[in-house]
Amino acid sequence: MTDSKKRIVLIEDHPTVRERLAELINKDSIMEVCGEAEDARAGLDLIRNVSPDLAIIDLTLKNSSGLDLVKQLRGLSISIPVLIFSMHNEAVYAQRALRAGANGYINKNRASQEVIAAVHKVLSGEIYLSQEMTSEMLKKLAPIGLGKTLPRPTDRLSDRELTVLEMIGEGHGTRAIAESLGVGVATVETYRARIKEKMNLQNTFDLLHFAIRWVRDR
Repeated sequence: MTDSKKRIVLIEDHPTVRERLAELINKDSIMEVCGEAEDARAGLDLIRNVSPDLAIIDLTLKNSSGLDLVKQLRGLSISIPVLIFSMHNEAVYAQRALRAGANGYINKNRASQEVIAAVHKVLSGEIYLSQEMTSEMLKKLAPIGLGKTLPRPTDRLSDRELTVLEMIGEGHGTRAIAESLGVGVATVETYRARIKEKMNLQNTFDLLHFAIRWVRDR
């Protein structure tokens, strides 16, 4: 590994995605991959051990959450720049990622050159969002009547509650959600109850139909 190159770690649970992303990064003249991990715990250990210049983190990791990892890094005062690289809807998750402490968000369906441009921008100390998402966030700051974007009902949900809602809408049962998130079944039931309360849903049937429609219409 060349000392002059920027060192990148990849925290992503799909080996094929990691392989392709590593190939893109290693072709770049100023950076190289110095480590990989597939879950939050291994990712945290990796970052502590190799002290990279940037971490690229997926939102959905093996039995863990990328957002939780970002929050953990910031809670431990680990100031490494973070770029979120995910298939999740940017309009739903980008602002949450920035609030958690990420320095940028890019969707996996973007072109290779745009992904590399995002990495360069975050490495240079800037925030990266797509042009569409930047425009969306600026609209939220606009005065009423000047194109201001109204809050979504799901904005009332916490990050973990939103994840549970998404998994319900994708057809996952309570036990499967618990295993995926690394929590107990009772904890998932608590999240489900909070979602119903915040969304004014009367019962489990209403929750299921709301979740399915939300996933379909995002």
